[in-house]
Amino acid sequence: MAVNKPTGDGHRIGAVRQRSQFEHNGTYYKRDANTGQIMSGKQDGTPYKGVRREK
Repeated sequence: MAVNKPTGDGHRIGAVRQRSQFEHNGTYYKRDANTGQIMSGKQDGTPYKGVRREK
């Protein structure tokens, strides 16, 4: 069985599917690609890991 080691090193193996992110006033928001609905926001000023960015 294959294992993605080392665990807990802070990176994701592969991309997050069906999601995109965009920045508005220093907050990154995650959007569902199917419905276009905003899912959540991240206020620490850093983007989500592994989520594609919108232009």
